[in-house]
Amino acid sequence: MTSRTQTTFAPPVMEARRWLEGVTFPDNQPLINVSQAAPVDPPPAPLRAAMADALDLPETHLYGPVLGLPALRTELSTQWAAHYHGTVTPDQIAITSGCNQAFAATIAALCTEGDEVILPTPWYFNHKMWLDMSGVTAVPLPTGPDLIPDAEAARALITPRTRAIALVTPNNPGGVEYPADTLSAFFALARDTGIKLIVDETYRDFDSRPTPPHPLLADPTWDDTLIQLYSFSKAYRLTGHRVGAIIANPNLLAEVEKFLDTVAICPSQLGQRAALWGLQNLHDWLAGERAEILDRRAAIHDHMPLIEAKGWRLMGCGAYFAYLQHPFADSSATLAPKLVQEIGVLALPGTMFTPATDPSGAGQFRIAFANVDRAGIEALFTRLASLDWPLATPVSAA
Repeated sequence: MTSRTQTTFAPPVMEARRWLEGVTFPDNQPLINVSQAAPVDPPPAPLRAAMADALDLPETHLYGPVLGLPALRTELSTQWAAHYHGTVTPDQIAITSGCNQAFAATIAALCTEGDEVILPTPWYFNHKMWLDMSGVTAVPLPTGPDLIPDAEAARALITPRTRAIALVTPNNPGGVEYPADTLSAFFALARDTGIKLIVDETYRDFDSRPTPPHPLLADPTWDDTLIQLYSFSKAYRLTGHRVGAIIANPNLLAEVEKFLDTVAICPSQLGQRAALWGLQNLHDWLAGERAEILDRRAAIHDHMPLIEAKGWRLMGCGAYFAYLQHPFADSSATLAPKLVQEIGVLALPGTMFTPATDPSGAGQFRIAFANVDRAGIEALFTRLASLDWPLATPVSAA
């Protein structure tokens, strides 16, 4: 007999951390960890002070509403509507214990055993893991060399068991920002076929575009088709406090409430109060965070010539990620532990983001640069350029 958890693979980031066991790093070559997309710095001091004040409130230590604090739902709905030039009301907002839980709750509300959800590949591995554990089939939608999914290609994959298409933009793992036309095409496809479009916008705050990334909320009946997911973890460095959100039709959120009540009862009260304070007070600070991430993105492009000459190719870059095609004969799954041992770099292989039947992941790596500044990026690319492993093809032909 196979349990639910046995239907999927081990957590990739935890697997990668085990590659560090027994490895020492000299002072002149410290570990460069580009494996996980999470800020390691604490929240800014003013937010920590606000959180300390919140600890003195008795209600911080009690259960709260299952769908989240009313003040947070109201504030997020107001800011979300303003950002997307649409209409969002507090009853279209649910607060969750992180964005992964937002996805899990959404799938639980939409799907049953044997249903299908379309995921562009390379995919976010936790989405695949949850579908596996839910008895839902993840249907891969290959994206090709530009990592942008095609709505008409997705149409060919829709069956009577399809319940949703799940997109992540800016993308994890690829980093690419999906064009507005792409999102609109998928929205039209979902509406036309009677399925849901799930758009995970965990990295929305680091999108390089000055305008709203898509017009979907301008449709007055957007919530009959669209479900948006969000995380406060990246924007306000609240990763350990687990605060995310679902923006969707209130009828769907009534189903989501059942899931949330039985899993966590309510999101962290302290984390929610921190998220609310951040939304209300950290606009300028967050703009600075975004500018720093955009500079790191620029640093990736600036230093690509160091490894392009060796046959590497940049497939996508944005938000916290760069997605690279490597030139070597061996699979990235084999090479990733060797990166740790030989040049002190911890990165995730593309095989962690693709189906076992898809050979493309063997030629790819994800670089998460949330905690690597411009100098660190130069050091990273210098180390990658030093690799002298057997090539799959001559560098001149790569």
